[in-house]
Amino acid sequence: MSKEIIANSLNRNFESLKKVDENGVEYWEARELMLILGYKKWEKAEEVVARAARACINSGQAVDNHFHRMGKMVYIGSNTVREVRDWKLDRYACYLIAQNGDPKKPEIAMAQTYFAIQTRRQEVFEQLSGADKRLFIRGEVSTQNKKLFSTAKRAGVTKFGLFNDAGYKGLYGMPLSEIENKKAIKKGELLDRAGTTELAANLFRITQTDEKIQKDNIKGENDATRTHFMVGGKVRQTIKDIGGTLPENLPTEKHIRELKNRKRRLLKKKSSRS
Repeated sequence: MSKEIIANSLNRNFESLKKVDENGVEYWEARELMLILGYKKWEKAEEVVARAARACINSGQAVDNHFHRMGKMVYIGSNTVREVRDWKLDRYACYLIAQNGDPKKPEIAMAQTYFAIQTRRQEVFEQLSGADKRLFIRGEVSTQNKKLFSTAKRAGVTKFGLFNDAGYKGLYGMPLSEIENKKAIKKGELLDRAGTTELAANLFRITQTDEKIQKDNIKGENDATRTHFMVGGKVRQTIKDIGGTLPENLPTEKHIRELKNRKRRLLKKKSSRS
């Protein structure tokens, strides 16, 4: 099995378990995560979590920022529930758990490969120039938007203009036409004139809406459209909470087409020299 297939397979399972708390922060529950990593017994799983937490401390990180102890109520039959221990984990904690798991387990070996690939992708991304980062994220927005529209169509959406506008209203606090007027840009140019930060906010809106519609099995045009508005609003609130600049106030950039053309010319020039 190729590394790319492994990464895609685990990514689907891993991301399907992701939750988002009331502050818009993504997290995973250890009891769910450890099952897909091949740990059927919680006692063994908790030993791995403990090793990962110690590794976090040894790396100089504040463990409470990544591993948060929590309790959850579970059904045990005869209309009875009881509280069990669990952990609320961020992405870094999940990475440490994979690194501290039993490599003899094929699931752990896959997870280690997956995180190695993801880490390498992040390293490559961080080495990109500002223009290349913008080109990369714009491409991701386009790809994920197509995926969202496909999901929305299966959910029963037919008025895609209204569905799309709902997401913008949630994120920007105004419909698309008003955003374009405020930014003094042409109709349909918003994402092509958006900078890296603004594109990243839209990418989060798009991917989280797609995930929620699928995860909650949302059906019907109105419910799907309300979901898009709600997720956009959550992203907006997160930006407020961390003191970021709201997307409608971010400056516009050169049209993405100019960056593509410039890169094409540079590649052509480089090719002619070799």
